[in-house]
Amino acid sequence: MKPKIKEVIVVEGRYDKNALLQVVDATVITTEGFGVFNDKEKVDYLRRLAEKQGVLLLTDPDGAGFVIRNYLKGVLPPETIKQAYVPDIFGKERRKKKGGKEGKLGVEGMSPAQLLDSLRRSGATILGEESPRESAGITSADLMEKGFIGPNSTQRRAELIKKLQLPQHISTKGLLEALNLLLSREEWEQM
Repeated sequence: MKPKIKEVIVVEGRYDKNALLQVVDATVITTEGFGVFNDKEKVDYLRRLAEKQGVLLLTDPDGAGFVIRNYLKGVLPPETIKQAYVPDIFGKERRKKKGGKEGKLGVEGMSPAQLLDSLRRSGATILGEESPRESAGITSADLMEKGFIGPNSTQRRAELIKKLQLPQHISTKGLLEALNLLLSREEWEQM
């Protein structure tokens, strides 16, 4: 039996939607890629769904995916959004003749286990399972203290992102959000 997700999952395209629906029982809405930028009705619909159930953004780990993700973060109520990330895995999807511009697999190219792991790591509400753990309370000051932001921090932050299997395009704010979902305070202190 597939796990049932409470939040509405927002993905880029129909192949992403198909891949997810093979793994979870959820409402999955597509942005039709950049089409969402010119679709006021879809944005209004997503806003209503976000307010009612919450949304989980799950876009490809490439630059285009982050453009769509950032747009949605700007038009949807921030308190209703959870961020799910798939890792940077290089390759091409089976249905495509050639890989994407950055050479990374998108949501549709991830294994079922990887998709489910990405949803769990995002703090998705999986009905019938224990609630995700509370935030570790990691702040920007903590990132600065450990050298992940500030002068000469780029390489150190890139290594942390790789270690946690997050996409390289993740913003510092997104990284902070992910750290609070993925790590306990004790795990953070040991880094």
